Amino acid sequence: MALYRVEVISSARLEIRALPGNMRQRVLGLLKALSSQPRPDSTKQMDTLNLGGELPSSIGLYRIRVESWRVVYVVEEDLQLLTVLTVRKRPPYQYENLRQLLSEAIANEGE
Repeated sequence: MALYRVEVISSARLEIRALPGNMRQRVLGLLKALSSQPRPDSTKQMDTLNLGGELPSSIGLYRIRVESWRVVYVVEEDLQLLTVLTVRKRPPYQYENLRQLLSEAIANEGE
């Protein structure tokens, strides 16, 4: 099985650093596991209709739960790339800034 490259956008990197120690370790372990299996059974595909346009079929937006925290990420099949957009506690996070985070991830892709 091919490994996916895991990238974390800068704002998500700061969120991971701010997590409590035990949760930070769990999230980092999850990211390592996602590199070999980007869509485990506990993953939910997110609705992208509210983002103001459809994503290409080779790109999927997902979230996975770690206790009350949500890791939101994009999988790009063509590039075998998994990009972490955010790690936030829910509630109160309601995914209101996904369009901005997705734009940032796509902009970073060219770098």
